[in-house]
Amino acid sequence: MIHISKQQVQKINMEQFELTGGARIGAANATWPLATLKVNKDKLELNASIVGNLIFQPKDIISIETYMMIPLIGQGIKINHRIPNYNNKVIFWTFKEPTQVLNQIKQTGFLENIDSRISETDKIIISQQQAGGFPIKKPVAIGLIALWNFSLISDFINFAMSDKKSIPLGNGTIIALATMILLSILSLISKDFSKLILKEGKSIKDINKFLYLLIFIGSFMLINILTFRNA
Repeated sequence: MIHISKQQVQKINMEQFELTGGARIGAANATWPLATLKVNKDKLELNASIVGNLIFQPKDIISIETYMMIPLIGQGIKINHRIPNYNNKVIFWTFKEPTQVLNQIKQTGFLENIDSRISETDKIIISQQQAGGFPIKKPVAIGLIALWNFSLISDFINFAMSDKKSIPLGNGTIIALATMILLSILSLISKDFSKLILKEGKSIKDINKFLYLLIFIGSFMLINILTFRNA
């Protein structure tokens, strides 16, 4: 019979640390549960969905400190790093005591794993860092924002030129919502389509929580607009 001590069990369990919470990257904020912190001895990954997906090697970190804005709902850890393509302000929000989170990160060995050799894993991480934290290709993001703004503006223009007293949400908003929902569904079910919208090295898993939320909220809005119009 193989005997495993409590100390060995704790070491095995702490080879990788994972926690769900929120995140702030620059001025953008992702609320709970849209962010995930994953840490092992080789890398620290902060996946904040559409807000950004940041990956750090131990040598990229200057320090990790506890951060407190509001007790319980505005607390977490602040990651001070030296990656030029990432925003300087990187915070992971958590309901858990920040000092406990910091201690669990230390237990993975991440902060002590400094090695000057560049492995194949290092090359992948460096490539992902050079692409920046935002997971969607810029032309795609710009196109979606332009479509959304054009749709809303066209509805407001039509509303201003008409005598109707209803809400200024018409065909433009319906088309925009339907398009967003369709693109989200295609991204989730088609790997080929997701490759068209995501940067190289990014995965649909990086933004799937955001897409599910977008489908839910978009569908709710679309149903309510159509119901209101047909009433």
